[in-house]
Amino acid sequence: MKILSVGKDIEYRDLDIVSIKGSELERHHDIECYDYVIINGGDGSIRRVLRQLHKLDSTPRFILNPTGSFNVVAKLHRVPPIEEIFKKLAKNESLQIEKHHLFYLNDDIFLFSAGNMGDLQHIFLSETLRFGWLKHGIRKYLLAVIFLFPIHLIMTPFMLLSSKRFFIFTPMRFIKKFGSFYGEVNDITIDMDNEYNMLELDGDIVTIHGKHLHIRQAGSVPIVIG
Repeated sequence: MKILSVGKDIEYRDLDIVSIKGSELERHHDIECYDYVIINGGDGSIRRVLRQLHKLDSTPRFILNPTGSFNVVAKLHRVPPIEEIFKKLAKNESLQIEKHHLFYLNDDIFLFSAGNMGDLQHIFLSETLRFGWLKHGIRKYLLAVIFLFPIHLIMTPFMLLSSKRFFIFTPMRFIKKFGSFYGEVNDITIDMDNEYNMLELDGDIVTIHGKHLHIRQAGSVPIVIG
């Protein structure tokens, strides 16, 4: 059994774990030979790793070691502490697997969240506050909510009616569509005014080239849940 850890050096007795930095993933060959890939970090780290690996002919099973502020994907799947998974692997016990659905936004992917409404403003301000005692934890996100509350209160109704604004949050798929809010992704095309557009994808701020945004399903990846 071979295990690859991305983003953190990890050792565990009786387990063969190779550790690399996230920046080394693109140059690390033969990913298909690993049985499991550990992704260390938050939702943005998971997205960046899966962006490179989700098209492999033989996709390894992914173990999440959530160390971010929100860790939405880990919470959705109720991922246990990584030590519990290691104990089972060391004893050759079978592991439970769940599929996590991925989505394309043009050529990029996201796991659960995408948009250019209040989510983009919130992430931008939160990242601006990432320094000093606010650098770690969720306090910067809570402060951003407080600072932006009056703007959200006034602007959200207008954004929900705008054809150039959208927000996708798939954990709320019971709300299929409400204005420009989408809880379910099937096939969505959004025409933008600009050739370059700043968007939020799973808590990352990215710039997408193209006036036309095509959002669709991108299959799934196996996540170890216990």
